[in-house]
Amino acid sequence: MAEKKLQPIIIKRVKKSSHAAHGGAWKIAYADFMTAMMAFFLLMWLLGSTAQGELQGIAAYFNSPLKVAMAGGDGAGNSSSVIPGGGTDLTKVHGQVRRSESEQDKNRRMSIDTARAERARQDAARIKALQSKIDAMITENPRLNEYKSQIRIDVTPDGLQIQIVDNQNRPMFDSGSAMVKPYMRDILREIGAALGGVENRISLAGHTDALPYSNSDRGYSNWELSADRANAARRELVAAGMPDARLGRVVGMAASDLLEPDNPLAPANRRITITILTHEAEERLMGKGIPTVTSTQLMKEKQENADPAR
Repeated sequence: MAEKKLQPIIIKRVKKSSHAAHGGAWKIAYADFMTAMMAFFLLMWLLGSTAQGELQGIAAYFNSPLKVAMAGGDGAGNSSSVIPGGGTDLTKVHGQVRRSESEQDKNRRMSIDTARAERARQDAARIKALQSKIDAMITENPRLNEYKSQIRIDVTPDGLQIQIVDNQNRPMFDSGSAMVKPYMRDILREIGAALGGVENRISLAGHTDALPYSNSDRGYSNWELSADRANAARRELVAAGMPDARLGRVVGMAASDLLEPDNPLAPANRRITITILTHEAEERLMGKGIPTVTSTQLMKEKQENADPAR
């Protein structure tokens, strides 16, 4: 008999070890989660117990918090909830929708608005009367009536605009110069006499067509030419009686403001524009305001109130 083959004996020993100790990080995470849930449910409860108007105020505050904090306005300041803010006094329980305007400031603002409206009404009446006066003067004067086609009078947002335009067969100035033609002098003298008692400021502008000046290589261009022509017109107007102190500005516009943009070389583009400005237009064009009687009276009243002897 063959020898029985011996099998190896394998012994398995299981090594037992104790479980690793758990840390406390999960407790911190769980506590943070519970805190967040508590805050969330508290927020839900607050929103549920808040009126619709107060909710809109809170929403408006978060849309523009700086506006509410600095200048007041529709926001959290008009609520009585636990969220403070708004108004001029943060210690108040009920904030203000907007900063309250003092009665004196309100009256001053109303007085200024009233003065501006009255001034605009007076300007419109003066301009309408002046337009009628000049129209009648042109119609009644045979010499001016002859040149009526070259005198254009319009009421614009800036005031009464009088334009003396050139004509191909009857130019206002010598070609390329600021020498006034005799008939142009007659027109300017009549208009200057009509503007003798004007109370508003006057703007005077010279215009050319788009044809370049022939001697532009020497530095003299349509800009200088238009300014010289405007100044020549100013001298004629002042000589006829228009107060020089009433002039607000005399400018040369060259071809920057064409009367007929579709035809830059048209004779009508060469013109002198006289504008009797409204007070609003003067403030806008010249960059400064005009003292009014109302504002002067307010300053006087303020001084009188500050004087203890009165």
